[in-house]
Amino acid sequence: MIHHSTLQVRWADLDAFGHVNNAAYLVLAQEARADFTWYSRKAVGDRPILTDMVVARAEVDFLEPIYNGGIEIDVAITVARLGNASFELNYVISHQGLIHARAKTVQVGVSMETKKSRPLTNEEREYLSGYLEDSAEGK
Repeated sequence: MIHHSTLQVRWADLDAFGHVNNAAYLVLAQEARADFTWYSRKAVGDRPILTDMVVARAEVDFLEPIYNGGIEIDVAITVARLGNASFELNYVISHQGLIHARAKTVQVGVSMETKKSRPLTNEEREYLSGYLEDSAEGK
């Protein structure tokens, strides 16, 4: 499966060059990730998942500038890799079929008691497995 989030580009995301600032793309990824693990699950009556994780790495490939605030964009999320305590998400940020950026983040599950990494639970692994890129093809 692929998770899709529809997000609003805010006027404040635009910089002096008249396009969405590079840092705003990571905020868009963060908002889509929160929808993926929290808001979309609550909307269908499921308990939020992976609420105790941190981002260990983030990267963005900027492909086409976004010149307009106030537009809706699509952020598609798939899971690229599942590790013991970490997982990698891929993001495609697009508007009306034009891909503006691709991003990748690595998240690590964290124990709130010890503040150290922890293994992913079976429930988390099962949820994330449904979005693995190999299973996303053709769906």
